[in-house]
Amino acid sequence: MALDHSKTQLNSLGFAKSPAETRVVVAMSGGVDSSVVAAELASQGYDVIGVTLQLYDHGAALAKKGACCAGIDIHDARRVAEEMGFPHYVLDYENIFQDAVIDEFADSYLAGATPVPCIRCNERVKFKDLLQTARDLDADCMATGHYIQRKMGAVGPELHSAGDPGRDQSYFLFSTTPEQLDYLRFPLGHLTSKAETRALAAKHGLAVADKPDSQDICFVPNGNYASVIEKLRPGAGEPGEIVHLDGTKLGRHEGVIHYTIGQRRGLGIGGLSEPLYVVKLDPDMRQVFVGPKEALSTRMVPVREINWLGDAPLDSQAEWHISVRVRSTRPPQEAILRPLGPDTATVELLSPEEGVSPGQACVFYETEGTRVLGGGWIWRG
Repeated sequence: MALDHSKTQLNSLGFAKSPAETRVVVAMSGGVDSSVVAAELASQGYDVIGVTLQLYDHGAALAKKGACCAGIDIHDARRVAEEMGFPHYVLDYENIFQDAVIDEFADSYLAGATPVPCIRCNERVKFKDLLQTARDLDADCMATGHYIQRKMGAVGPELHSAGDPGRDQSYFLFSTTPEQLDYLRFPLGHLTSKAETRALAAKHGLAVADKPDSQDICFVPNGNYASVIEKLRPGAGEPGEIVHLDGTKLGRHEGVIHYTIGQRRGLGIGGLSEPLYVVKLDPDMRQVFVGPKEALSTRMVPVREINWLGDAPLDSQAEWHISVRVRSTRPPQEAILRPLGPDTATVELLSPEEGVSPGQACVFYETEGTRVLGGGWIWRG
């Protein structure tokens, strides 16, 4: 009898079984990206379950366009599920979101940092609690609409930048752990333009095909951080002094929470011979320090809470020659990563960067290639 040498075919999500036998939970924000992921997988015959998180008070959110996870978005996600014929659940995560994301955002901002709550939301809510919910639903994996790629490497799944550099979300996903990466799928990561996503939405007849992308932090209306902080922490906007780096007192301010590192406009100290920028915040003394643009330049960046995604342990060598991003809007630049322990390090930028701020992320990349090597949080050191 002839032996069957044919290998078991893997489905598009990497499992050796049919799509119908593969259950996948899709995290649905109500936007076009996650809607397309759910619709595509459902059309391919997967056992799809859509889940949308209610993260905060929707009384305000219903009237707020341009932010994810608002009331109208829950309606849109449910509508996609109905159109494509798969179950959809809304989970109340308000308390978890408040504890894991909003409170830290407020405290970090009050301490003079510039936090990135979307990273904490992915890390502590979507890829933690929601991922566990997917496991509880006996799902084989969880899929999202993020623009990032998961590729199989020599020692397991690797995280890679998106096919479309302009939509790459790796900066916001650096804290994805190897265990989470094993369970997650990013079906849109290989696409080279948003037009391809919208074309897929139109193919499925989705009402969200032309829905605008979310822009703001979901709980920060119109990008006004200070108003949210004042609401969360009454009395936080205490006035103080604006001080030049040379010690000269230039004026008064209405609260450190109204300023961020690198800010130039709206300082209220016009009539000076040189443009000045916010270079340091001292919340304890209620002082805003300003100086010339060159004072913003930084080469040494202390990083902690590192999530390392390299094949060898972070502290297995004294130096790593990599590329890093210290802001989501800037391309990676070459740097030397010097570990100080298993999750702390100093990053030396080969070219100085302006406006590097505590609270922001420093994300690591292969210098030649698309692989994401993890990252950490910038602090004062």
